[in-house]
Amino acid sequence: MRLRKSTTRLVTTASTVALLATAAPLAIAHGSPARTEKTLTAAPLATWQTDGIVWSVAYARGVVYVGGTFESVRPPGAKPGQKEVARKNFAAFDAVTGKLLPCTHSFSEGEGTVRAMKASPDGKVLYVGGSFGKVDDTGVASAVALNTAKCSLRADFRPAVAATVRAIDATRTTVYLGGDFTTVDGQSRNYIASLSPKGKLLPFRADIDQPVRAVLAVPDHGKVLVGGDFEHVNGATEDSLVALDPSTGSTVTSFPHWIPLYSSVKALARDKTNFYVGAEGTGAGIFDGRIAGRLSDGKMVWKDFCQGATQAVVVQRGLLYSASHAHNCVRTPGGFPDGRRRHFLVQSVSDRRILHWFPDTDDGLGEAVGPRALVMAKGILWAGGEFTTVNGKPQQGLTRFTSGPANTAPEATPQLTAASSRAGKVKLTWQATWDRDTTELTYLIYRDRVRVASLKQRSTDWELPEMTYTDSVKAGSRHRYTIAVTDGRNTTRRSKPLAATAATKATATAPATATAIATKRSVGAPWWVNPFATP
Repeated sequence: MRLRKSTTRLVTTASTVALLATAAPLAIAHGSPARTEKTLTAAPLATWQTDGIVWSVAYARGVVYVGGTFESVRPPGAKPGQKEVARKNFAAFDAVTGKLLPCTHSFSEGEGTVRAMKASPDGKVLYVGGSFGKVDDTGVASAVALNTAKCSLRADFRPAVAATVRAIDATRTTVYLGGDFTTVDGQSRNYIASLSPKGKLLPFRADIDQPVRAVLAVPDHGKVLVGGDFEHVNGATEDSLVALDPSTGSTVTSFPHWIPLYSSVKALARDKTNFYVGAEGTGAGIFDGRIAGRLSDGKMVWKDFCQGATQAVVVQRGLLYSASHAHNCVRTPGGFPDGRRRHFLVQSVSDRRILHWFPDTDDGLGEAVGPRALVMAKGILWAGGEFTTVNGKPQQGLTRFTSGPANTAPEATPQLTAASSRAGKVKLTWQATWDRDTTELTYLIYRDRVRVASLKQRSTDWELPEMTYTDSVKAGSRHRYTIAVTDGRNTTRRSKPLAATAATKATATAPATATAIATKRSVGAPWWVNPFATP
């Protein structure tokens, strides 16, 4: 969960794109073929906010439930203290529209926080855990259940859990709780327990030596995957990950050497064939990344080596989305060198490759790790955490991303420089920009307000190639050049005009022939413009 140093850095060399062109527009493609996987857009949907930390998000029957440590929520765009609606550590929203719903309960006392939520397979019940002693005016002990149809507190599921519940999963017949506790209903249960849907404590028992952080029930393969801080389970060494018998709690599968000593498993998810692990490490020799394993036999499929603790994982349509603060993924295909934190990643489940999807948050409040919880709801990714910005704009505690075409604009308009060392030739140079969800951008070159070239280039924020374009004009003529960048849907404003005079004869070195020309812009001019219009 802390930024870690690395002795390995990726050394990149800038690539250069050079074109010789006439006045006719050009279209040239560069770079390796793009991946075919379709990620979500990196542009966030308008979303309500919290005034504190979101620790858990869950989905059931068209509703997204949000739990954490907060006192109120406020509409999209509202500043702290504006238009706040009271919600004590729990809120509910329409999964598609994002509308705040009247479903509300106050979770208080204890540490006053909701840390884990999971719906039953049929979506009729929402199980809620954390550290709380009351729901509204009803005395409880850190775990309850709600009827989703009426948002009512169930009277039957009221286990007495002695400490914080941090993980929940549920099957048709069993509810599994993991956390910091060592007793449930007055009986010994070391950090994990199972109950019936009506709240009866079941015989399932495992001897675990430290807290559980993640639970994934896999009834179709006869196991329950458990992750956490532990080193020993049922008398054997089981570093942070183990598979247990779902009825007895005995060990079914061990995962030796998957997780090093100073790392903990914080998240588990699955698809039809694999399960996925998200880890957090502390100190030297740690592991912060993700692992894919086969559900059938527990064999490792792949492992990445990103640094920057992983807090949550969710899988959708062959892609693994994760919430972390990754800052060094140089050893992972498609990854980046050590540098700033990136709080969301998406990877192909087939080969662990990091794909081009880079929405971002700040570190935010609390322990300053950014996003902490993910859930997929009707094709929309909901993310909660302790962040206060998304893509550099104010947005606290909660955000969401949808499917569809890439929809973020290129991050900046390049600045041109120009030189002429050959008769009738003007060479323009600039550094490529990047886009959060589009790998290949198109650079539009204008001479005297007429588009004369269109150049394509792949780029990322950690590798911005230098690009050049050489224009053929009349020797000694003077022109004004501008540039804009488009991803096909969104286009930047054009750059400030740059005046350049073409040489009358060849020179040994390029003279300083370019002069920047300042232009006025209308107030409120849109970021997106028609890239092919001639003003």
